[in-house]
Amino acid sequence: MKIVTEVVGIVLLVQGIGGAISKIVDGSKSWFLTRHVLPEGLQIPASVIMVLIGVALLWSIRDRQRT
Repeated sequence: MKIVTEVVGIVLLVQGIGGAISKIVDGSKSWFLTRHVLPEGLQIPASVIMVLIGVALLWSIRDRQRT
């Protein structure tokens, strides 16, 4: 279960950061999930939420490894 959580956390982190950068820098469609699924106004907030969830998942794994 730890590996699945870690992979999901990394994917969310990459998708969130990449989606936000793609939207801010060039505005073109790319392989980032939020750019294809969500309307224009929700893309950056969704990217931020994805980053936060990804960080939270990775942080929770780190805390479990210490104990």
